[in-house]
Amino acid sequence: MMAAKLLLVLVICRLIVTFGLTLNSSEVFGIGINDHRFGLNPTELESASHDFGGQNRAEPLAVFHPTSADDISRLIKSAYESAHGFTVSARGHGHSINGQAHTKNGVVIQMSDSKKLVEPRVDESLRFVDVWGGELWIDVLNYTLRYGLAPKSWTDYLYLSVGGTLSNAGISGQAFNHGPQISNVYELDVITGKGELRTCSEQQDSELFHAVLGGLGQFGIISRARIALESAPQRVRWIRVLYSNFSSFTHDQEYLISLHSQPAAQKFDYVEGFVIVDEGLINNWRSSFFSPSNPVKISSVVGANGGVLYCLEITKNYHQLNAHAIDQEVEELLKKLNYIPATEFTTDLPYVDFLDRVHKAELKLRSKGLWEVPHPWLNLFVPKSRIDDFDKGVFRGILGNKTSGPILIYPMNKNKWDERSSVVTPNEEVFYLVALLRSALDNGEETQTLEYLSDQNRQILRFCDDAGIKIKQYLPHYNTQKQWMDHFGDKWPMIYQRKMEFDPKHILATGQRIFQPNFRTYTGSM
Repeated sequence: MMAAKLLLVLVICRLIVTFGLTLNSSEVFGIGINDHRFGLNPTELESASHDFGGQNRAEPLAVFHPTSADDISRLIKSAYESAHGFTVSARGHGHSINGQAHTKNGVVIQMSDSKKLVEPRVDESLRFVDVWGGELWIDVLNYTLRYGLAPKSWTDYLYLSVGGTLSNAGISGQAFNHGPQISNVYELDVITGKGELRTCSEQQDSELFHAVLGGLGQFGIISRARIALESAPQRVRWIRVLYSNFSSFTHDQEYLISLHSQPAAQKFDYVEGFVIVDEGLINNWRSSFFSPSNPVKISSVVGANGGVLYCLEITKNYHQLNAHAIDQEVEELLKKLNYIPATEFTTDLPYVDFLDRVHKAELKLRSKGLWEVPHPWLNLFVPKSRIDDFDKGVFRGILGNKTSGPILIYPMNKNKWDERSSVVTPNEEVFYLVALLRSALDNGEETQTLEYLSDQNRQILRFCDDAGIKIKQYLPHYNTQKQWMDHFGDKWPMIYQRKMEFDPKHILATGQRIFQPNFRTYTGSM
């Protein structure tokens, strides 16, 4: 406690010099700052101590609400130039899983609270939008739709910050066609770990540009992003079909993503899928697409393949004026697939409603008190060559016939990813995302407890390791630098060099546990 108090005093003294602040009488160790940009009260500190994963807690020394990118630059420069220093972590919507946006002995920058500081700017002729790094994707969508435009690539959940998803990759069912979100960025403003505010792109300061995209916040904080846009459709034909044979399921998914270079009329716009290991999943938060009358029909196909079903989820975008052509285009594509006859479920809805579908499910869960629970998620990239082995060992093995959340599975084309970014993916031309998006519930069922699900995640990772399945974690989480070195593989020397260049004192994103701060600080007892 005394060490934390002394460090806080040192940090505040540094900030007083940097920002010209005055003290007030707020009761955090008897110290406070008379400036609306800094939060020291217990409520703010407690809020910044948690994330969506609900499994980690780390209280910062202060929460910073910037009024500009220059504010962030001055804050980081202050940490960089200080003899004792402090760490800095950017927090968007707080949707990280394992405390990646936490910092224990430093300052959390609350980016999404400041999202309206920079008004989005759309260039209709060049088709891009400039947005603040803390802007939520739902707000980006609502703004660009005023111009009849929308970003090309999405995440399934829109209440995430632009800087947050670009620091990871940003993936959804459009990634096979347009690539992840990081493949659809023209330019960035970034504040490095030295406090430098730099504009970067493919043509300007390209090393920083590629470092930050998928860089897990290690090399800089994104304050502005220039996002590629396309014409926004008005409506979506949303289709789900079922399979009991995994090989047929993956064959059809891989066929559909192979059409990415075809004209729009000859391909789907979105390709995902999920695994149903028990019939209860049919009505879970992600599968509520099915109407109450459908489970009877679905029940008739459960039983084969150990009771496991696979659902292909596809969409076709269209404008109301062209609605007459959609039926024929969809029919032509579907007749080439080998799903179970009579398991085709279709609905039409506005484009915005489809993109925002998970938020509507979130509101239902919040009303039942089932959203603010631990989320021991596990997201993996699995090489195509081993996806059958993964099915046998995990979907029809380790998971049993019970789970507590959706299990996504869909393939992506590696040629849509830029190898110069900091993201690592399997070394195959096609690889799958497998996302086990489970929620831990305290409802008396052993298979839904945090301990059970976390142990199951460890079993899955051990199985992959023992079977020689060269997976890569998406939204990765490791505790040692050796594990991170294994994760990055051949990219590790590049990652290390970028860290030394852009954040040499290891100030940024210490919650990722990749690098430890190398400035003098107080962490022991006194």
